[in-house]
Amino acid sequence: MATETSATERPGDEASARPEDSGPGPSPESRSSRARPPEDDLPDPVLTDIGAALFHLRRVWAKPDLMKRIRAQTSSGPGGRPLQISNLMVVNAVAALAEAACDERRLDPSADSGVDAPDLPEPPASDESACEVTVGAVAERLEVDPSTASRLVGHAIDAGLVSRRPSPVDARRANLGLTEAGRRVKQVSDRFRRAYLDQLMTGWSAAERADFARLLTRFAEAAAQTPMYPDGIDRIFEEADAD
Repeated sequence: MATETSATERPGDEASARPEDSGPGPSPESRSSRARPPEDDLPDPVLTDIGAALFHLRRVWAKPDLMKRIRAQTSSGPGGRPLQISNLMVVNAVAALAEAACDERRLDPSADSGVDAPDLPEPPASDESACEVTVGAVAERLEVDPSTASRLVGHAIDAGLVSRRPSPVDARRANLGLTEAGRRVKQVSDRFRRAYLDQLMTGWSAAERADFARLLTRFAEAAAQTPMYPDGIDRIFEEADAD
């Protein structure tokens, strides 16, 4: 007896239901290339690790432990005002700028003065008043606009950490310097940071510490010379929406 063929088993219907079987299928190589994302989208595992480490480091470094230690070892500002992180930023900036200005003046006593070097006595190493530090220099050091720097400097002056006096170069400009309280805050913060870093690198060899310092300094200098594009967040969301 002839066996009845169902509609789903008829050869003609099978061919029409699966047209992709009528010709040669794509090769494994072509299927693999379609599955791979563009090369630019493939994450570099090393860069991914660096990015994650920097993000974690920022979170750790931003914890309030430093401010707590400094507040415990220094006196409060006028009116018992507690020390703020912005005060510490200005203190560090003024100290670094004063040191750089004094070094430059010792190397070239005629710099910014218009006076021949033989006619200009070299200031004592401890005489910071002869080394100009302006609000504009602080703004550049902190990478903020001048109005923000002026406000931060004003807060540090109100806290008794920074002094303002006439510039040794141009009396129309204000010259900034650290007060005794400001120097004390700088010393305490430096000591805490060194102790903290020493603790983090317990077990590191001297060579490892030196290599880390060299590479981190190189990385930081590159970051300072090539800042991230200012519209980075907007571009991230725009490209995410486009995808």
